[in-house]
Amino acid sequence: MGRRKGNNTTQTSTSSSNKFEGTKIRFQDPDDEEAATDSSNLDDSIVAVDKATEDVSMGEPDVSFVDCDGDDDKTSADYYFDSYSHFGIHEEMLKDVVRTKTYQNVIYQNKFLFQNKIVLDVGAGTGILSLFCAKAGAAHVYAVECSHMADMAKQIVETNGLSDVVTVLKGKIEEIELPVANVDIIISEWMGYFLLFENMLNTVLYARDKWLVNDGIVLPDKASLYLTAIEDAEYKDDKIEFWNNVYGFDMSCIKKQAMMEPLVDTVDQNQIVTNCHLLKTMDISKMAPGDASFTAPFKLVAQRDDYIHAFVAYFDVSFTKCHKLMGFSTGPRSRATHWKQTVLYLEDVLTICEGEAIIGSMTVAPNKKNPRDVDIMVKYSLSGRRCVISKVQLYKMR
Repeated sequence: MGRRKGNNTTQTSTSSSNKFEGTKIRFQDPDDEEAATDSSNLDDSIVAVDKATEDVSMGEPDVSFVDCDGDDDKTSADYYFDSYSHFGIHEEMLKDVVRTKTYQNVIYQNKFLFQNKIVLDVGAGTGILSLFCAKAGAAHVYAVECSHMADMAKQIVETNGLSDVVTVLKGKIEEIELPVANVDIIISEWMGYFLLFENMLNTVLYARDKWLVNDGIVLPDKASLYLTAIEDAEYKDDKIEFWNNVYGFDMSCIKKQAMMEPLVDTVDQNQIVTNCHLLKTMDISKMAPGDASFTAPFKLVAQRDDYIHAFVAYFDVSFTKCHKLMGFSTGPRSRATHWKQTVLYLEDVLTICEGEAIIGSMTVAPNKKNPRDVDIMVKYSLSGRRCVISKVQLYKMR
């Protein structure tokens, strides 16, 4: 999983020198008598195409599979918990105002949910969510953290005089025993890059099934994954085409592996060429662990003439049990978060005209060898005036 170098989390253009930015491209056919009218920008709200995506034959796709597993025995699980022992990752998350302030507002503005309730904080980190819950009137909060940060969380709780309300438990949710038989609320910030990277969702579901009372609440309780398509010539050239000529040497054999590695970065909304399509909504209070593996169809309709170099995935989370609906988006049209967006580069540059559609499907599943990694398969086809293609590409987030 790559990241663009030198990029911060502020919502600034990642392609300020992009030759296409601010320019409306028009692919003129010889028999065109007049140009199409300007297409409007995407609405700031999320645009979800009808889930009943038309069944378009994918034909015989040009499949470009590369062995996803390779010979590397190192797994994300090997360093996952250790990584959360370092202060830097917690500083980044705490300074993500969209993330942390949303949780604070959900808790403080809905104290009626927490007063006199038993709360379980799954993956508590520094314990910030547990502290919020304690201040909101929770009867008791059990903060479970597997990394060495649990030791710091205990000190933080003591320093803030909340030891009588917050109990920090060090260990894996799947291995610990709570001092109580049930909890009223489970709260967690479990989302990873691409929503599902690191596979912490299954830990939350395990806790839900073991300890949550029948009418209990999971916060957040809804998460949705979206897909769109962008023009990204500059950064694709920097990341992928770079290998064609490295100080005069051909290293293009690395390109296929580089293409399989999704890029985590902030995408400029001006790069968006198509609508945004809802791939999957998960109800955390009801879903089964296996529901995080899925295949979803998509239809991305071009809103202008342009080139497409990549698909972009992002997610929203919602807290629907609040007095009023609350949540946040990690999309390119929203304020930037530390999750940024996930960029999936295409092997071929697609030339698309306004109104034409990319039809396809995305399959998402935990890697069989390393379950905290995510395997992604995208099938897509375009039958346009300037481009006809049918393809399958594999990606692996690790």
